[in-house]
Parts: sequence; C-alpha cells; structure tokens
Amino acid sequence: MTTTDETTITPFLIAIPQAELEDLAARLRSTRFPAPLPGDDWDTGVPSAYLHGLVTAWAEDFDWCAFEARLNTIPQFTTIIDGQQIHFAHVRSAVPEATPVLLTHGWPGSFLDFLHLIGPLTDPESHGGDRADAMHLVIPSLPGFGFSTPLSSAGWNTARIAATWVELMDRLGYHRFAVQGGDLGATISPEVARVAPEHVIGVQVNGALSFPDDMGEDARAAMSPLDQDRLARIGKFIKEEYGYIAIQSTRPGLVGVALSDSPAAQLAWMLDKFHAWTLPFETLPDQILGRDWILANASLYWFTSSGGSSAYVGYAQSSWGATPTNSGVPTAAIQFAHDVGIRSQSSQTNTIVRWKDIEDRGGHFAALEEPSLLIDDLREFLRELKK
Repeated sequence: MTTTDETTITPFLIAIPQAELEDLAARLRSTRFPAPLPGDDWDTGVPSAYLHGLVTAWAEDFDWCAFEARLNTIPQFTTIIDGQQIHFAHVRSAVPEATPVLLTHGWPGSFLDFLHLIGPLTDPESHGGDRADAMHLVIPSLPGFGFSTPLSSAGWNTARIAATWVELMDRLGYHRFAVQGGDLGATISPEVARVAPEHVIGVQVNGALSFPDDMGEDARAAMSPLDQDRLARIGKFIKEEYGYIAIQSTRPGLVGVALSDSPAAQLAWMLDKFHAWTLPFETLPDQILGRDWILANASLYWFTSSGGSSAYVGYAQSSWGATPTNSGVPTAAIQFAHDVGIRSQSSQTNTIVRWKDIEDRGGHFAALEEPSLLIDDLREFLRELKK
C-alpha cells in the first residue's frame, strides 16, 4: 500500500503532567453523587456504594505514576496514517523467526487489554511454552481511543481502520502476519483480511464473527441447544442492553461532554459494561478484571478525553448490517461462556477452520479474564497454519 502521509515512526513515552493528576484527584473528591434510585442495583446503573468505593480508591489509592512507569517499559510509538495519529505498542520477540501478530482491542477497553499477553506471546519459553510459538506483537490504539487522539476526520469505519492497520504493518516491515481481536477487534480483524488477504496468514477472534439475520422457526429449531441459547441472549441484549449503543451511535458528542467533564461518569459508564459482560455475573468486575486495571483504563480514557471519540468510532459504523465478503483467509474463533457467536451464521462470510466452544467459563474480555485459554488457542491455531 502507498500513502502520501508522513511515514515517520516516533518513539512514544506516556507522561501525564502532575497538574492533570492533581485535577483528576480533585474532581474525584468533589464528585456530586445522586441519591440512590429505588432498588439501587445493576438493573438501574452502578450500585451507589460500589461506585463510591471505586471513586474513592481512584482518588486516594490508585497510583497512576507507578502504572505509567510500568507501561513505559513497553516499547510504544506513534505514526500518522491517513491523517490520523496512531499510537501502538510494538514488542518484538527475541526469536527472529517469530510470527508477527496484530492485536486489536474494543470498547470500553484499550491497548491495556493485552498487557497479560505480551510476555507469554513474545517469550513463551520463559512462561512454560515452546520457543516455536513466539510472536512479534503490534498492539495499536484504535482511532479515537487513548493516545490515537484527537480524531482528525470522520468516516473511521471498519474498512478504513483495517486499511490503516495494513499500512501500519507494512511500515514495520511485516508483510505476512496474523490478526487477533475481540469486541470491535473481532469485527476489524476479519476486515484486515478482506482488505489485504495476501498479507494475512490467519484471523483469530474471541467472540462473535457476525450476528444472525432474521431466522425462521425451522432454522431456529434445527440449532443446537447451545446456539439456541446464544440466539436468545442476542435477543435479550437488543431488548435490555442496547441503549448505550443507541446513545453512542447517534449522539457521541453529548455523551462525550459528560464523560470528559466527570471522571466518575466515565468510570460508571464503563463499569456498567464491565459488570454486564464479565463472568461469573454475581462477582464484582474489579474482582475479575483487577481494580488497578479498571482504574488505569478509566484514567487512560480520562487523560485523553476520549469518551466521545471512542463512542463515535466504536458505534458509528456505516457498515452495520452489511454482508461482508469472504476473504478466504483461514479463520479461528473461540467462544467463551458469555459469547454469542454461532458458527453456522458465520461460515459464509468467513473461512472457518477452527472453532472452539468453552461453555463453563469466560466473559467478553477474554484477554483479561482467561488469558491462558486465549493464548493456548492462538498458539494452536498458528501451529495448524504452519503445518
């Protein structure tokens, strides 16, 4: 691919000014909490006591500077592609012949989603694995997310992001690579293969590759009990949880004002989904994802004022509902207990060569909740491709 943009790749270090840290702490301490609604539970929002506790922990206990220092041990860079600043981590394995893999996050996550994967994937021998499974990792921040801000233009649909990822990999010298992702990453990763099938050796996603169209009763009845349950949960999601998508896809600027002015609002907006999309459902999200990770991720959104721009990119896709073409690239999917991917509904638009259902564990955030299972599946898939 060619581009007329500046192709310089610039080393990047995170350095949040002390004044911004103090401003965040002051805003958190002066949060104006509403009176609890009747019931005060997850059905109406984030329970008051739980939100109070995390806001206090964010202001008093969480050490951003220590987390920032940890992040700055990971090689990070920026470059301009299609007029947009793109931030990315690039961690090369010490194994020269390692397989290049591009990891794409989703919403309300960030490149921080993959912190637990970096060591095992780039240096498997030090983590009880095989040298032959080593990978070079490229972990970009989606346009409008994190340090890939501010947005320079409109129109960041999956195809444009996918083309940007191909350009990024080309600039790094990776002309044959695999892609992996969940949430938005599970939509963008197959699109990278459609944009440049000659460059992508394989696609692996956690979660759904597509969502079923209207189905007749006969087709539903022919499904396995597992797929019938997944189809029912898709319907329940559209009925009970679709509100945030409606807001973010139609008025991202409005929600962006609230999320950029109130760190407590930013945290609550994300906590709602961290609770709804993690398992076990009765376990609080910070006990699953880690309190430091949740607060670091919220801090990243806050410091980059990306609540609105991430909403704009994440759920303002012009291609929602469109039927994609099949790239022909070998594709693998792993479905954890929370996931709703249905193989029969994804096979026409993807060349599925590997499909794994894990029915008893795992939520939406596989890289954080079940990193070992996700790593094992990715390794096995790449081994199969090498054969």
